[in-house]
Amino acid sequence: MVNTKWPKRYWLSSLVVLVSIMSAEAQTAPDVPRLVVNVVIDQLRTDYMDAFSPFYSGQGFARLMQKGRAYTQAEYPFDTPDRASAVACLLSGTSPYVNGIVGQRWLDRQTLQPVFCVDDEKFAGQQTKDATSPHYLQVTTLGDELKIATEGRGMVYSVAPNRDAAVLSAGHAADGSFWIDDESGQWCSTSYYGDFPQWATEYVGKNSLAKRIGGITWSPMNESIANFNYFTSSAAKKSFSHKFSGERKFREFKASPCVNDEVNQFVKHALQNTMMGIDDVTDILNVTFYAGGFDHQSVRRYPVEVQDAYVRLDHQLAELFMNVENRVGEGRVLFVVTSTGYTDPEDPSDLSRYRVPTGNFSITRAQLLLNMYLIAVYGQGQYVETCMGNEVYLNLKLIESKNLNLAEVLERSSDFLIQLSGVRDVYTSQRLALGAWTPGISKLRNAYNPKCSGDILVQVSPGWVLVNDNTHEQSLSRESYMGFPLFFLGCNLPAEVVHTPVSVDQIAPTLAQVMRIRAPNACNQPPIQGVQLQSK
Repeated sequence: MVNTKWPKRYWLSSLVVLVSIMSAEAQTAPDVPRLVVNVVIDQLRTDYMDAFSPFYSGQGFARLMQKGRAYTQAEYPFDTPDRASAVACLLSGTSPYVNGIVGQRWLDRQTLQPVFCVDDEKFAGQQTKDATSPHYLQVTTLGDELKIATEGRGMVYSVAPNRDAAVLSAGHAADGSFWIDDESGQWCSTSYYGDFPQWATEYVGKNSLAKRIGGITWSPMNESIANFNYFTSSAAKKSFSHKFSGERKFREFKASPCVNDEVNQFVKHALQNTMMGIDDVTDILNVTFYAGGFDHQSVRRYPVEVQDAYVRLDHQLAELFMNVENRVGEGRVLFVVTSTGYTDPEDPSDLSRYRVPTGNFSITRAQLLLNMYLIAVYGQGQYVETCMGNEVYLNLKLIESKNLNLAEVLERSSDFLIQLSGVRDVYTSQRLALGAWTPGISKLRNAYNPKCSGDILVQVSPGWVLVNDNTHEQSLSRESYMGFPLFFLGCNLPAEVVHTPVSVDQIAPTLAQVMRIRAPNACNQPPIQGVQLQSK
């Protein structure tokens, strides 16, 4: 006869298991966002954002600070980011050393001609003459991984004033990438992403910027902004009024806060005519705004314009939040807002009048002198092919044909260049590759890419002006720290202000974790701690 009376310990064990099961059923996993809106603001900086807070509406920057998870000290893991390298890093979760985008332009060793980071003759432009693709981006982006994880069902769109930001944020597998053409002012795209959508064609037909730009005037939103004097320059007391005309009218428009209104209108139309954020599959919308100086000029030249730009940006962010949430639903959207970093296009001025150590360092003259030196050492030949920015490109084929030791040539070149006035340090490709110990070399190495960067990087002393006599380009060397913020907002994410520094290449793995997909394939950074969505 079977004993049906269980020992007491069995009853207790069964009760514990039952309670555990009931507890697990009661707990629900946090919802995955139906739409992730990644907002990159070109040239946004924390101190300016804070300075003009008395003029904010409460629904833009103030909402981000009060209701979002705010990181006040974000930074890029590589030296001197520009718009292209910053966007590529943010969406790929890795630096130019790996993703291949060292900047907007670099030199093609085969042709010795500059290459734009998204040029590709294989894919014709749509509503533009520019042939474009993300061909040079060597890794996957967050959007690419979403496409893979959802078998193509997750939608990915990018909208930006400029071609590089639009394409690099879209990645390889996006549904669409749109930007404003420099020549026509029309919203345009590339055949790489397929046919130009009908809804975009309708928008272009009804809202032509070319027809409206003559009636657009940029002036202060109100007198209070014009009279507010944050900057020490006396020019800050002057008001302004800008019209957009002439051959450069669309370029000037794109380098003003007025372009953000155009971006918002196009985004709103895209939301209304696509299924972004409507179904149960997560989608990504990448948006780029502009917050830099008017026509990329120094803040000293246009101080009041910068003040007005931030106040306008506050309203433009609020409008974007409202348009997205009205379409998708509040609580179903995760907003991510950050910056490309800040590069002050400071006018090279005569610092010597203030007894500041300064001077002009001509990279083209250094190139000629270096070639003469190498001729004296190794015999006749064109050892230095060209230079671009602060990088020198050697003639590697000649060096190989002469059976010269490249490491020796690089070392001799470095020893020669370091003696020139205005040179702080010299980094050869081998020094960067080996990672020889030097303070800050990791950021320099991360900004370098063996396939497209120069063989020698000349670091100009702070206060000196880097001059290219051939292109007439010049830039003032400055290494001042300039902080910018990072915000996460929405999807029941707890609000908090965090002052601990955070690296931008951690954003992609953080969003991947929230979206429950893999991080981009070259990203080896951990997610940012604390960015965890809560159950409703």
